[in-house]
Amino acid sequence: MKSPACRGISVSTMHKQWILKQTDPAVVAGLVKVTGLSPVTASILLSRGMTEPEQVTSFLNPSLSNMLDPFLMVGMEQAVVRLAAARAANEQVCIYGDYDVDGISATALLVSGFKAMGLQVGYHIPNRMEDGYGLNGDALRLIRERGVHLAISVDCGVTAIEEAILCRSIGLDLIITDHHQLLDQLPDAVAVINPHRPDCCYPFKGLAGVGVAFNLLVALRSHLREQGVWGDNGPDLRQWLDLVALGTIADLVPLVEQNRLLTTAGLQRMGEGCRIGLAALKQVAGVKGQVSSGQVGFQLAPRLNAAGRLESAVPGVELLLTDDPQQAAALAEELDGANLERRQVERRMFEQAIALIDAQGGVDQRKSIVLSSPDWHQGVVGIVSSRMVERYYRPTILVAEREDGSGKGSGRSISGFHLLDALHDCSTHLERYGGHRAAAGVTVKPGQMAAFADTFEQAAAERLVDQELIPQLLLDAELQPHELTLQLVQELQGLGPFGMGNQTPVLLLQGMKVGDLRCFGENHLNLRLERDGYQFRAVGWGMADRDVPSSIDLACTVKIDTWNNREQLKLELKDFRTAEASHAA
Repeated sequence: MKSPACRGISVSTMHKQWILKQTDPAVVAGLVKVTGLSPVTASILLSRGMTEPEQVTSFLNPSLSNMLDPFLMVGMEQAVVRLAAARAANEQVCIYGDYDVDGISATALLVSGFKAMGLQVGYHIPNRMEDGYGLNGDALRLIRERGVHLAISVDCGVTAIEEAILCRSIGLDLIITDHHQLLDQLPDAVAVINPHRPDCCYPFKGLAGVGVAFNLLVALRSHLREQGVWGDNGPDLRQWLDLVALGTIADLVPLVEQNRLLTTAGLQRMGEGCRIGLAALKQVAGVKGQVSSGQVGFQLAPRLNAAGRLESAVPGVELLLTDDPQQAAALAEELDGANLERRQVERRMFEQAIALIDAQGGVDQRKSIVLSSPDWHQGVVGIVSSRMVERYYRPTILVAEREDGSGKGSGRSISGFHLLDALHDCSTHLERYGGHRAAAGVTVKPGQMAAFADTFEQAAAERLVDQELIPQLLLDAELQPHELTLQLVQELQGLGPFGMGNQTPVLLLQGMKVGDLRCFGENHLNLRLERDGYQFRAVGWGMADRDVPSSIDLACTVKIDTWNNREQLKLELKDFRTAEASHAA
C-alpha cells in the first residue's frame, strides 16, 4: 500500500542489512534461572558481553561507590597540588572551555565546584568563528594580562603544543584536562590529564571531557581533606552530577562502566530539578519530570549547543551557573530561539548538500562525500554531515568556504572507517585537523578544496569495500506478539540509560499485518499492526514516502505511552521489509 503524500525532504530508501544477534539458549536459560530476568532481557545482556550474574547485577544496579580512583590518572597528583597552592595563595584561576555541550557543562562544573572549594575562578569560552577550536594564543595572553596565574583546559588542549610553550613564556601555569586522541608529543604543562595517555593507569578510557573534569573535582576534594581543610566533610559532589550527565550524553561517548554510573545518578538529579538553569531549559523544551538520555540528547543538548554554533556559547555557561530564576528563564528563551534559527540554517544546508550530490550524479560510484560552499555556516556543518551519513552512508566532510579559498569543515564517519587516520593521508591539503574515529574537524588550505576531496576519496577507496557501504541494523532479539508486554518493556527500560555503547534494544517482529495507515507531520507514518489477535500502534519517523506492504517484518524499539492515565505499548520503527512468505500468511 502507498503511504499518503507528505511534505518535506525525501528520506533515503537505502537498504539495510539486518543482523539478528545470536545467543546460546542454554546460557540464556542459566542466566534466567539465577537472575529472574525474562529470556529476552537475559539474551540481550548476554549478547552485550554480560555472561556472569555478577556482571548483570552490577549493570542493573549502577552505584557511585564503584567509581574508580581518580588518582589512577597520570598527572592528577600534580594537578591537585597546584590547585591547592592556588587556593592557599588566593590566585586567580581560569577555566578554558570549549563551545560544545561537553565543554560548556565541564566549564560550569569546574567553575561552580572550584568556587565551592574556596578558589578564585572565572572562565573563558572561545568563539567558534573567531577563535576556533582549542587553546588560542591571543586568548591566553588576555587571560594572563587579567592577572590569572593558572589556567585549566576542559575538553580541549591535548594537542596544544605551541600554546603550552606560550603559557610557559608568559608565566601562565597550564593544567590540561581532555579526552581526545593524542599526538606523538604531549604539551609541556603542569599536568596533562587524559585517560588516553599510554602511561595512564586509569582503566576506563571512554570518559567525556566533563567526566575527566569531575574526576579532577573528586581528587581535589580528597587532597584538601588530607590537608585538613574540611576534615571528612567538604562539598557534596553529587550536586554537579546533572552537569556530568548532560555533557556525557551530549558528547556521544559510550554509556557503559564509569559513564553509566555517572549518567544514571546525573539523570536522577536532573529530574529532581535542583539546578535552576536546567529547570528553565526543561521548561522551554517541554521536558517534564524525570529526564531520559534521549531527552537530553534531542531536546536539552541541542538548545545548549545552538548558541555556540551560531555565535557565542557564553549564554549556555551562564544558564548552568545562574541562581536567578528570572535570568535563567531569559537565557533559556534565548537558547530556544537560537536553536530554532540553527534548525532553519541546518535544513537549508541539508537541502543544498543533497542538490550538490544530485548534480554530481549521486554517490553510487563514490565511497566518500566531500562538499563545500561559501554559503554554509561553519557552526552547523557537523550536524549536516551527520544527516548526510544517515542518508547516504558514506564518510562525509562538509566545508564552509572562506573568501581566501580556504575553509573550515567537519566530518562524520561510518562503522569500520577511521576518519582521523584517513585525514592523515590528506594532511598536505590541510592547515590543521583533529578528532577521532567517528568525527573530526578540518581547516582546508586556500585553493586545496578539490585536491583534498580527491585525496580523501582515494583514502576511502583504499579502506572501504562495497559491502561496508551497506548499513547494518543489529537486532537484539526476535519476539512473538504475545511476548511483547508492559512487564517486558519495563524490564528492558531498566537497561538504560541508553546511548552510544548501550543502544536501546531493537526487536524483530515478523509477519505483522498492516492496517489504518496514516501520515502525520512532514514525513511520518502512523500505523496499526496486528498478528495472532494482538494489536500494536507504531510510528515510523521520516518514513512516509516509503511504500508499505500489507504484511511486513519490522525492526523496532518499544516504549510505554500514557494516555488518559492508561499505559499502552507503542512501537517505533527502525526499518521494515516485506514479510517473508513463511510469516505473511
